[in-house]
Amino acid sequence: MPDKDNKLIADILEVFRSNPDRRYKSEQIEDILRMHGASAFKRVVKSLAVLEGESKITLTNKDEFKMATPETVVEGTFKGNDKGFGFVRYDEVDPDAFISRDNTLHAVNGDTVEVKITKPSNPWIDKGPEGEITKIVERSLTKAVGEFHPYSDSQVEKTGHYGYVQSHEKKIASYMIFISDKGLHPQMGDMVQVSIDEYPNDKHPQSMEGTALEIIGNKNDPGVDIMSIVVDNDINPEFPNEVLKEAESIPDHVLDSDRVGRKDLTKNMVITIDGDDSKDFDDAVGLDMLPNGNFHLEVDIADVTHYVKEGSPLDEEAYARGTSTYLVDRVIPMLPFRLSNGICSLNPGEDRLALTCEMEIDHSGNVVKHEIYPSVIQSKYRMTYNNVNEILKGDEELNEEYAPLVPMLKQMAQLHEILFNKRHQRGAIDFEETEAQIIVDENGKPIDIKLRERGTSEKMIESFMLAANETVAEHYNVKHVPFLYRVHEKPDEEKIKNFFEFAAAMGVQVKGNLKEITPKMFQNVLSDVVGTPEEQVVTIMLLRSLQQARYSDEPLGHFGLAAKYYTHFTSPIRRYPDLTVHRMIHSYAENGFTDDEQAKWGNKLQEIAEHTSSRERISINAERAVDDLKKTEYMADQVGNTFDAVVSSVTSFGMFIQLDNTVEGLIHISNMKDDFYEFDEKSLSMHGRGTGKTFKVGQPIKVKLIRADVEHRQIDFERVLTPEEQEQADKREAEFKKKRSMQHGRGRGGHGRHNDHKGHGNGNSRNNSNGNKNHKRRGKYERR
Repeated sequence: MPDKDNKLIADILEVFRSNPDRRYKSEQIEDILRMHGASAFKRVVKSLAVLEGESKITLTNKDEFKMATPETVVEGTFKGNDKGFGFVRYDEVDPDAFISRDNTLHAVNGDTVEVKITKPSNPWIDKGPEGEITKIVERSLTKAVGEFHPYSDSQVEKTGHYGYVQSHEKKIASYMIFISDKGLHPQMGDMVQVSIDEYPNDKHPQSMEGTALEIIGNKNDPGVDIMSIVVDNDINPEFPNEVLKEAESIPDHVLDSDRVGRKDLTKNMVITIDGDDSKDFDDAVGLDMLPNGNFHLEVDIADVTHYVKEGSPLDEEAYARGTSTYLVDRVIPMLPFRLSNGICSLNPGEDRLALTCEMEIDHSGNVVKHEIYPSVIQSKYRMTYNNVNEILKGDEELNEEYAPLVPMLKQMAQLHEILFNKRHQRGAIDFEETEAQIIVDENGKPIDIKLRERGTSEKMIESFMLAANETVAEHYNVKHVPFLYRVHEKPDEEKIKNFFEFAAAMGVQVKGNLKEITPKMFQNVLSDVVGTPEEQVVTIMLLRSLQQARYSDEPLGHFGLAAKYYTHFTSPIRRYPDLTVHRMIHSYAENGFTDDEQAKWGNKLQEIAEHTSSRERISINAERAVDDLKKTEYMADQVGNTFDAVVSSVTSFGMFIQLDNTVEGLIHISNMKDDFYEFDEKSLSMHGRGTGKTFKVGQPIKVKLIRADVEHRQIDFERVLTPEEQEQADKREAEFKKKRSMQHGRGRGGHGRHNDHKGHGNGNSRNNSNGNKNHKRRGKYERR
C-alpha cells in the first residue's frame, strides 16, 4: 500500500482514537481532514474499509463509524516514569500499553497489573495501545533501601513519623517512604532497608509508609554504597547460622567411604586454569592423544551434590540465592567459603570428588564417544590464564618451569581451534565484547578501569566447558527423560528487523532470508565489521536485539551458540542449575529411568528453571548497578575533562556515548546547544535542523564530562564544539533567550528540545556484566 494511503489510514484512526465515544459519517471524516472531491471520497471510504477489516472501527446501523470497543483486559508489568505516567508490557511482540498519570491506579514500577485497553494501537504510525490499570495483581516492591532523612521532635509529634527514607533508584526515587517511631531509629544519612506497609493511594499519591528493618550504615562509610545495592536486590550477604553450622560439620578432606562407587582418576594429569586471584576451582581438564589419532578430553567438575544434600539447610540456602554474585571488590557466594574454597574446590595436590565427562573428539570437532560418571581426581597444577597464555606464546622461563605440561597445553590449544571452527561453521555468533575490570583501593574507591583481554587460554577453557555442556545435554535428551536445559531462543521479528536495518545503515550487507533467521546471519554481520571502528557499536546493538538466555525444562536449543542441546553442568559451586543437573545425573544413574524417577524430576524442574532464571537476573542487575556506581565514582574526579568517545545509542531525548574504558553517559538533547536537533527513529540518528549536522550510532565524537552523580549513578556529557560551532551556539542561545522573554514565560516550545526522560543509567542498556578479580565470567552467552 502506498505511503500516502498508510498516512491517511493512520490519520483517520487518530480521529477515532482521540474521540472513542463519538460516531462519524464518512463525510464528517472528510471535513475533519479537509479532504474534498470524488478522489478524496474514494480514498477515505477505502481507508475506512481497511480499518473496519482490521476491527479498529465498527459500522453502526445508521451508516456511522465508531471506535471498536476493545474489551481486552491484559496482565503485565508496569514500568513507571518519574513524571507519573508509565507503560505496561503484556506481550513479547505487541507494543507496550501507555498508561496516563490519571490511569495508573498508583501502581509502582515493577508491579504486576491488570489493564483494560481503552485505545487500540495505530500500527500505521507505530503508535502503541493505551489503557487504564484496573487492578494491582502483585506488588513488586515489598522492601526498599534508601537514605534516611530525620524529622525534628515537633514533626515527629505532629506526623507520627520518625522521618522518611528516599531511594537512590531512579524509578522510585520520587516517593517518600515514611517510617514510624516504633521501628529502628536510624541517623541522618544512614542507608536503611524498610518494609513497605502502605502503598501510594489517593490520599498520599507520592508517598508510602514502612518500617525500618535494617540499618546498613552511613552512606559515606566505605562499602555501604555497595552493600546498599546488594540488600536492595534481595541478595543476602550473610549465611544463616544453621547453614554455617552444617558447612562446619562437613570434613575438609575426602573420606574412604566417599570413594565407594567412584572411578579413581587421581593419577591422571589434570589441571585447573583460572584467573590469578580465583579461589574456587570447580573445573579441571586433562588431554591426551588416543592411538587412533583422536583427542581424549577429560573434564572434571566438582561434585558439590555429595556435600549439599537435597532439602538440607545448605541446599535451601543455595536454592534461595540461585547463584554467586561477583562485585568489584567482593564475591557473595552461593555456598559458604568452607565449601566453595575448600572441600568443593579442586585445589592442587588434594583428592577431590568430581563428576567427570570424558570425550573422544575427532579432528573435525565431533564428540564420537563420551562417558559421564562420578570420580575421585587430583589436580596436579593450579595454572593461571596469564601463565598459560605466555607459555603458548613461547615464554622460555615459563616453558621450562612447566615443562611436563607444555605438550598437553599445546594440544589443548589445537583442540580449542578445532572446536571453535566447528562452532563457527555451524553459525555460533562469535564476538569479543569489551569488558572492564574496575580496580578499587582498600576503601572501595575506584582508582582505575582496565579492559580485560581474553587470550587463548580463556577461550580454550570456554571451548572445553561448552563441549561438556553440550555433550551432557544431548546425552539426556536422547534418553527422552526430564532434564534441565540452558536455552536461548530466537530474537523476535521486530528486533531482528531493527538490527538488520541498523546494520544496513552502517553499510553492512545482510545475507539471508529475514523470515528464516539463523545465527549465521548475525555472525556474518559481525565478520564484516571485525577490526573496524563500527565493531564495538554493532556488537552492542546485536546484544540488544537478542533474547535473554534462561533455564528451561524444555530443550529449546541455544540460538547464540547455534547448539541444538545445551545445559549448565560445569559450575555447581556458583550456580544452582548446575547443582541440579549433577543431582539428576546421580539420581538417574542410581535409580534408572523409571516412571517414578522421571515423574519426580518432571514435577519440579519448571519451578527450578523459573526461580534460578529470576535469581540470575537479580544477580546480574546488582553486578551492573555496582559497576555503574563505581564507574560514576571514578569519573566524578574528572568533571571538566574531555574524552574521545563513540555514539552508542540515539534516542528522542539525546545520545548515549561510550568512552574507550566502557564508561557510558548521556548527552541530553538540552545540552546540544549548537542547533535544534530532531530524532530520526528509522536511522537511529539525530539531525540538526539548522546546520544539517547528523549524529548516528557508531560515530566518533569528542565530549566533555559535565556531571557525574554518584548517588544516582548518572553521567552527563556535552559535545566539544569547534570555535565556529561555539559562536553559532552562542548566537542561537541569545536568540532563544530573546524569544523567551518576548513570550513572557510562555515556555520554551518544541524545537526538538524535549525534556522528558532526563533520567538515565550509566550503561544499563548494555548486556555486559563486569565482575571482580574472582569473577567467573558470565560472558556473551555462556562461558563456563
